Amino acid sequence: MTTAQIGILVAIGVYLVGMLIIGFMASRNTNDVGDFYLGGRKLGPFVTAMSAEASDMSSYLLMGVPGLAYFSGIADAGWTVFGLAVGTYLNWLFTAKRLRNYSEKVNAITIPDYFRNRFRDHSNITLLVGAIAIIVFFVPYTASGFSACGKLFMNLFDVKYEVAMVISAIVIIAYTTTGGFLAASRTDFVQSIIMSIALVIVLGYGIYHAGGFGAVVDNANKLAGFLDLSATHNNVTGGADSYGIFNKITMFCWGLGYFGMPHILLRFMAAKDAKQLKLSRRVASIWVVISLAVAIFLGIVGRAMTEVGALDSLIEDPTSASKAETLIVVIAKHIAENGFGYALIGGLIIAGILASTMSTADSQLIAASSAVSENIFRDTFKIKMSEKAAMLTARLTLIVVAVLGVIIAWNPDSSVFNIVSFAWAGFGAVFGPIMLFSLFWKRTNTAGAIAGMISGGLMVFIWKYLVRPLGGGWDLYELAPAFAVSAIFIVVVSLITKAPSEEIQAEFDEVKAM
Repeated sequence: MTTAQIGILVAIGVYLVGMLIIGFMASRNTNDVGDFYLGGRKLGPFVTAMSAEASDMSSYLLMGVPGLAYFSGIADAGWTVFGLAVGTYLNWLFTAKRLRNYSEKVNAITIPDYFRNRFRDHSNITLLVGAIAIIVFFVPYTASGFSACGKLFMNLFDVKYEVAMVISAIVIIAYTTTGGFLAASRTDFVQSIIMSIALVIVLGYGIYHAGGFGAVVDNANKLAGFLDLSATHNNVTGGADSYGIFNKITMFCWGLGYFGMPHILLRFMAAKDAKQLKLSRRVASIWVVISLAVAIFLGIVGRAMTEVGALDSLIEDPTSASKAETLIVVIAKHIAENGFGYALIGGLIIAGILASTMSTADSQLIAASSAVSENIFRDTFKIKMSEKAAMLTARLTLIVVAVLGVIIAWNPDSSVFNIVSFAWAGFGAVFGPIMLFSLFWKRTNTAGAIAGMISGGLMVFIWKYLVRPLGGGWDLYELAPAFAVSAIFIVVVSLITKAPSEEIQAEFDEVKAM
């Protein structure tokens, strides 16, 4: 093992031990199921903000965005980032405070629990549909996180992918099962800081070795379409391809998914004080905008490093950005080769990549676990158990969900990452529209909620596998049409069926006035 590898390993080891310590410390404040799944609504404004955004970004921030910008310029990455930034801000602006107050009013600790209690759904259909959606979309989503960790260690240390992936999964499982939601949120807060530091270090190193800021911009201007929001650079022809309004809408629609992301919405519900969510919104929005902008610029810098010979080309296939997504890993290895001290810095950067992945995976495990143990076992099947037994069930369920994720991610050549965008669309369509209607339209009823959730989920599958393959004007990201269909069903079915009871409407008015 080289000096660089030892330094990286030491830095990563310190980081992983730190996450475990935070998890064990959080376990002291985790006394019941409410604490395990929602942290007892104890999150302060900064932890609420940063844990929400860290759990949101995953490895997309440090690998996906820079890789896309390196490969084709700012258009594809830029419009996606624009949609994500707008979606983040609007979600905090419209959803956070009212969901925090409403979920406490109806005594809900999970998202399906909230819908069941909000609509007084005694049939538990909204709860069951929500729980099934979480399981269907979150288990493979979690697997993608495990896979990312495995591939990272495999490339760095030449260890077997399966061994690296399992070790990563064990660490995530360890601190999440001990401390639950509180551990996930506190570690996510720390991980967001590490992610930020990693971005800054890599960006500074890259600009210096590319010849300075001016050289980076000059290089980008030489690549046709690279700095154009209405064009992308074509690595085959060296020219520019048009990036029209249809492409922009497709990428911008990613922002719609935020209104239905359970692991983000749970942070709103867990806030200690609804009045402090305004501060959380500002912190989260500023961090998201700056970090995503830096991630795009890192891709531009990386391309400049390649052009001046400071970095080997990361475009093996001129039609695929997959190799380009390793940009931050490659730069971290470059830094680490300058001595043990630099290797520790390289290890910190790699820890940032791990942090981006783990911060999402732990939150997904909590959400998937709650769907099974709380919403299906206790609420749907009416299995009665003591608080101690419920806690044990929660932890065992989390382990089982994680094991399923490991099994799905076992093949290093699997296309598990393709599931991420599909899962994002699934959550956005199943939960997004009904979340907004439940918070802002008093006439929404149980029948409308059920119709919206089911139609949105089904349309994601129909559009992706039956409509989108037709190509042309039909080649639209499945989230937008599925979101629209769900909204239509909610409105139509709610209007043609019985209005909510006076009790539900009075409760709605009470929460609205908070």
